[in-house]
Amino acid sequence: RPARVPSTSRFLNPCVVGFAVVAVVVILAVTVALLIHFLAFDQKSYFYHSSFQILNVKYNDKLNSPGTQEYRTLSGKIESMISETFKESNLRNQFIRAHVVKLRQGGSGVIADVVMKFKFTRSSNGASMKSKIESVLHQMLNNSGNLEINPFTEITQLTGQDAEYMFTKECGARSDLITLSDERIIGGSKAEEGDWPWQVSLQLSNVHHCGGVLISNTWILTAAHCFRSYSDPYPWTVTFGLSTIFPKLRVRVRTILVHENYKSGTHENDIALVQLNKGVTFTKTIHRVCLPAATQKILPGSTAYVTGWGSQKHGGHTVTDLEQAKVKIISNDACNAPESYNGAVLSRMLCAGATKGGVDACQGDSGGPLVQEDSRRLWFLVGIVSWGYKCGLPDKPGVYTRVTAYRDWIYQYTGI
Repeated sequence: RPARVPSTSRFLNPCVVGFAVVAVVVILAVTVALLIHFLAFDQKSYFYHSSFQILNVKYNDKLNSPGTQEYRTLSGKIESMISETFKESNLRNQFIRAHVVKLRQGGSGVIADVVMKFKFTRSSNGASMKSKIESVLHQMLNNSGNLEINPFTEITQLTGQDAEYMFTKECGARSDLITLSDERIIGGSKAEEGDWPWQVSLQLSNVHHCGGVLISNTWILTAAHCFRSYSDPYPWTVTFGLSTIFPKLRVRVRTILVHENYKSGTHENDIALVQLNKGVTFTKTIHRVCLPAATQKILPGSTAYVTGWGSQKHGGHTVTDLEQAKVKIISNDACNAPESYNGAVLSRMLCAGATKGGVDACQGDSGGPLVQEDSRRLWFLVGIVSWGYKCGLPDKPGVYTRVTAYRDWIYQYTGI
């Protein structure tokens, strides 16, 4: 009987095996990539607004300003309560952030207007998403701790523009807060569009002369010494945007109010108000900074930022694109040391810079803002660029007008 010839079908060609393995790997890779894209990248940000009535907190004037500790404490409690509720729910992976944009009076209690951000896949059903969010918020009412909350009004989905409008109506929000982003990095010396939306250029005959800071849609705060030679409002204009040459907006000046007790020799009361000829419309890139409460503490060693178009060295030329610098608050005692300013820094002044020098405001930055960020990511004006010995020298930091010392004066003329 002839021996059986082995069937070739029982053995696979090595080339075929290799091809099959490669094909399987490619298919798996494509599948995983599509899955990752669907789960991570095929997502869209959704904003929602809701109002919560806090029944056991009586409204008072201290809840009218985000600069007070009372405002920060209550807003922080509400934000934490919402965040913890969602992080313990089945929407923990979709919830991004919540922010109280405003506290206002509601009967004898307080109403908190809250914007919340979520990320859902683009194909998600709008009605279903809204229903899930409302369901979680109802759970929160049963676990509100020491806050007694009325059942909230129905939540409303916002467009990105709606959310932007809510944030820019209030003060002190940079673009990262307006989008409720987790990123909050400020790097380098160049500012990006919208980083410091309250920064303005005060221009004399259309040439940059001083910085200033927007505190309402019609009022600018700046330094008194900017107007030592030119106090007539007619030749002055205010520009907005990164560039002093190609501004986003230019507005004429109606009134200049220099502090009545400004003394150029000692730099005392180096503060002035500028009223615009017309109100500006707030946008993501043009809106006001927050003013601090008169009682706000500015701690030595804390971080602040100074911005402006000033020269980068003593005697240099001003720049055309906005610069930013990270500085540290320096105590008045240290600033008044013999090797520093030897007693010339008065109580209504503030020092900021670096002990070893190198980071400072300079000529052309005068009148511009020194700002700090609070625990809720709102920015407050703590100083106005006033004076200093040259720029960036060791033991010779920048000296600023201390804004907290002038809150009554600002309110007297502006109502802010």
